[in-house]
Amino acid sequence: MTPEQAQQEIESLTRQINYHNDLYYQQHHTEISDFEFDKLLEQLIALENQFPQFRYPDSPSQRVGGTITKEFQTVVHQYPMLSLGNTYSEEELTDFDARVAKGLDGEEYEYFCELKFDGVSISLIYEDGLLVRGVTRGDGTRGDDVTANIKTIRNIPLKVHAPHLPKRFEVRGEVYMPREVFLKLNKEREDIGEERFANARNTASGTLKMQDSSIVAQRKLACYAYYLLGEDTGINTHEEGIHKLEKWGFDVSKTYKKCHQLKEVFNYISHWESRRGELPLETDGVVIKVNSLEQQETLGFTAKSPRWAIAYKYKAESTSTRLNGITYQVGRTGAVTPVAELEPVFLSGTTVKRASLHNANEIARLDLREGDFVFIEKGGEIIPKVTGVDLSKRKPDAKHIHYITHCPECGNRLVRVEGEAVHYCPNASGCPPQIKGRIEHFIQRKAMDIDSLGEQTIRQLYDLRLVKSPADLYDLTKSDLMKMEKVKDKSAENILKGIAASKEAPFESVLFAIGIRYVGKTVAEKLAKHFKNIDRLMEASYDALLEAPEVGEKIAESVVQFFKAHENRKEVERLRKAGLKMAVEEKEIKPVSNVLEDRSFVISGVFQGYERDALKDTIIAHGGKVLSSISGKLDFLVAGENMGPSKKEKAEKLGVRIISEEEFNQLLAGKKIG
Repeated sequence: MTPEQAQQEIESLTRQINYHNDLYYQQHHTEISDFEFDKLLEQLIALENQFPQFRYPDSPSQRVGGTITKEFQTVVHQYPMLSLGNTYSEEELTDFDARVAKGLDGEEYEYFCELKFDGVSISLIYEDGLLVRGVTRGDGTRGDDVTANIKTIRNIPLKVHAPHLPKRFEVRGEVYMPREVFLKLNKEREDIGEERFANARNTASGTLKMQDSSIVAQRKLACYAYYLLGEDTGINTHEEGIHKLEKWGFDVSKTYKKCHQLKEVFNYISHWESRRGELPLETDGVVIKVNSLEQQETLGFTAKSPRWAIAYKYKAESTSTRLNGITYQVGRTGAVTPVAELEPVFLSGTTVKRASLHNANEIARLDLREGDFVFIEKGGEIIPKVTGVDLSKRKPDAKHIHYITHCPECGNRLVRVEGEAVHYCPNASGCPPQIKGRIEHFIQRKAMDIDSLGEQTIRQLYDLRLVKSPADLYDLTKSDLMKMEKVKDKSAENILKGIAASKEAPFESVLFAIGIRYVGKTVAEKLAKHFKNIDRLMEASYDALLEAPEVGEKIAESVVQFFKAHENRKEVERLRKAGLKMAVEEKEIKPVSNVLEDRSFVISGVFQGYERDALKDTIIAHGGKVLSSISGKLDFLVAGENMGPSKKEKAEKLGVRIISEEEFNQLLAGKKIG
């Protein structure tokens, strides 16, 4: 493919992806599947890696992340992001209205009401329509530059296409994690032995400050825009600003309402108090703003908040009910989770029978006793939780509840790692829920993707003693499967076909599937890419593991301990013998040009426009050679951020030329560098 053809194809793919993105986020409609959309994105990324000169700042490929940010720069807000005054009563809201009326000295005014979403405030700066910076609220005066992470949020426009745009404008928004995404993320964390996140708001906040934007992209954050700022915006009211944001392609929650009287404001508050559970995210109140921008200016600000706006906060929904007992669930990693079994009670639109107690520390903190009446709250937590004890109803002789010492499933004594809150059952090879959980984890879509199997089938296979480990699946015969209830010829054949097809799963999926504690999908991909095959990974030392991306002390120790166990190594060998892929398949790199022919490169550090592997592929595709060490014969050391000092020192000593990423791109474009 010539550069001209590549540029045309990149532009065509960009148009298609932007079209489908707008269709999904702005019009809530789809024409293609997620798989087809991802394929378009993969084609674009592959072409941009081969022809980086055609990678534009607003390319949809920015959505997948890949930039590593070691430190977030502090940015001073042009317009301070002040907090709002809060009220919990209609009386205080009436007082606020009286202050507005007095401040406007008899002028007529109206309010604009919006739901107050429980997320993270963000400032988005656009210049010439292009998103140039995303900044957190911080202390209101200055915040952190999280632009690389913000670009991964798919309903934030990377470029605004509209006539008569201001040269520079700012959009305020609320970044949030949708309820559905949060529940799924917690299930995945539970699956790999990590503690669940407490709530979606804190999880969204922590995600925005992650160093690797590719992980941020996988978290599927979203953003509602709620405020337009800047010179020459052409608006006179907040309502006009909201409608302009909608026209410009920003995602604005359709829950707003203009109110002419305070009575209408009260009706709006009452309406959403009962319906807010229907929304895709948590909301903890209503923001009431004077609609006219001129009147906002007249009313002005106090030292901490605007006089023209106020937040009405909903009280967290809570109720009291009897604690009938505590049950203990054992997960596939052996983690034991206590669950409060409650006298059924109606709360936030549903009947609650059970609530999370998290761990032994929480039971001790609450000082739970048998027969206690406990307070249950949903609030922003999504999953009901016990928040306290109604001491007025406690019986004088109520007995303390002590955390169990032995596994409720297999009877083994529980262990607790120093510094961790969770108790574990160490009987990995003999505890039924752990065995079944590992097999269920193994067959899931992100792992081996054996969709012909399910939880009920696994339980039957286990109960019939046909399967006690994932490797046993590959020894199953048709006659074995026919022993199960409701399994006939056709369904048995489908199960066997699904198991056989799973042998085509890539190594990173196999690595995730075998179920090493704390090794989720992303970490499995990083380990596979770093170590290339299972043998190198099994023999890797603790220190060698720490050199892999995304691997910290806890993960490194877990991997070492996993492969120390004889039964785990035996399982890997059985899976290898069954035909599963135990090494990364090296892709063939197609030649693009010979512009780097006869030139050799070593790369070091972190790069803005490339992941390390993509940079290596680009060099090879354009005829260059990638070397692992520096010698006097080396042509170039490509230096990224945080380059290893020893490599730099050696290159300087040997007279090897050190070039920046920008200079490398100039070489790629056939230009001479100074």
